[in-house]
Amino acid sequence: MGALAPRESATTMADRMLQFVRLDQRMPEKREASQRRADFAEIYREFEPDAAKSQASRCSQCGVPFCQVHCPLNNNIPDWLKLTAEGRLEEAYEVASATNTFPEICGRICPQDRLCEGNCVIEKGFGSVTIGSVEKYITDTAWERGWVKAPKPQRELAQSVGIIGAGPAGLAAAERLRMRGYQVHVYDRYDRVGGLMIYGIPNFKLEKEVVLRRWKQFEEGGIRFHLNVQVGQDVTLAELRARHDAVLIGTGVYKAREMSAPGIGLKGIVPALDYLTASNRKGLGEAVEGFDSGALDAKGKHVVVIGGGDTAMDCVRTAVRQGAASVTCLYRRDKANMPGSMREVYNAEEEGVRFEWLGAPEAFRGEGQVKAVVAHRMHLGLPDATGRQQVTKVENSRFELPADVVIMALGFDPEDLPKAFDEPALPVTKWGTLKVDHRTMMTALPGVFAAGDIVRGASLVVWAIRDGRDAAEQMHSYIQQKASTLAVAAE
Repeated sequence: MGALAPRESATTMADRMLQFVRLDQRMPEKREASQRRADFAEIYREFEPDAAKSQASRCSQCGVPFCQVHCPLNNNIPDWLKLTAEGRLEEAYEVASATNTFPEICGRICPQDRLCEGNCVIEKGFGSVTIGSVEKYITDTAWERGWVKAPKPQRELAQSVGIIGAGPAGLAAAERLRMRGYQVHVYDRYDRVGGLMIYGIPNFKLEKEVVLRRWKQFEEGGIRFHLNVQVGQDVTLAELRARHDAVLIGTGVYKAREMSAPGIGLKGIVPALDYLTASNRKGLGEAVEGFDSGALDAKGKHVVVIGGGDTAMDCVRTAVRQGAASVTCLYRRDKANMPGSMREVYNAEEEGVRFEWLGAPEAFRGEGQVKAVVAHRMHLGLPDATGRQQVTKVENSRFELPADVVIMALGFDPEDLPKAFDEPALPVTKWGTLKVDHRTMMTALPGVFAAGDIVRGASLVVWAIRDGRDAAEQMHSYIQQKASTLAVAAE
């Protein structure tokens, strides 16, 4: 790290911050919707250095930073905003990366409007600090200037760990454990590292090179990846337990949540992840059977996406870019109750997506191939025990939406891991997620830990990163305690 800048007076530093009363909130320039519809490139341009510094200076440096409190990683946001405002970008990157394994990814895909920015104390009336965009600017600058280093430990340890799943939880744990000196082996059933960050999230939110460069960097640091490996078929969990001193399961949840309705088996009704994976693989230059045959290509078709989360927004915006004749999002609640990011909803609206609020599917019409979604209107009632408003069907409110492709974005459930891993002793909850001791993150199988969506259910990438880092610390404690016990027994 370079030499620190000369110390400024307290008055000068104070004057540099709290600029929200003088400067309006400004995001990086967003490309016009007509341009965005034509390609899969990220929609925001790079922050200009002066703009990033001035936007960072809007931070109020409050005593209790709610942005940090509501960040799953408890990132030291006010600190790296202040360093950015002062032009001390390398130090800003060091602070940002101390708590976040992938700040360049979180800066792009975190729903900041629900987390840090949504809880900024200056949000009302002045517009929150553009935390995500500054975070992206800091880390992209760090990559450009060579400040991002491979995770190389100061000393090597003899113990090894096996990590099942190369998604955000597994990668975050791998990086932490490698930095401690462990021999880290990551096993994944796909042919690339990144999990849903590669195959589930579209390029216009997260360009694939941003993820793939981390893969190269982790390999440079000594992390070994075993790809196209299906645990339970190519290798058993028992074999991995015998091979490594501890094992982490971070497989995520991929099984599409299903619904029962007349016509659900018609051709053209596809799960969201199948659709997104085909599009992403096509973008990576692969030949994709479902896409090339037209079954998963929206070009010239009327598309209806059922669901209201971030995955649904990824689907509607992908369909727009594929050249769909029309794209409609059907959601049973209203806009205010959308579970996805409002920022994504606004982007979709700008790009021409039509929203049918308070509408729920009841059947699918067609002969062999879907031709329409039959739906009915919903009414929002009083909140239930969770605080969400209950929805009830409005009688005699049936309507139809033309549809050549229907994408089901109803959420994800975990697959049956005890069966998939051929390990019946692996405990699960009533929801099918892995059961762990939440203090140690270890399952009932000694030395087998779990983290991310496979424990908490389908959630955000930032939570998976947090869980992976926490699991790494617990695995380290377990391995060292085990080594200590063996050393005492040998005396």
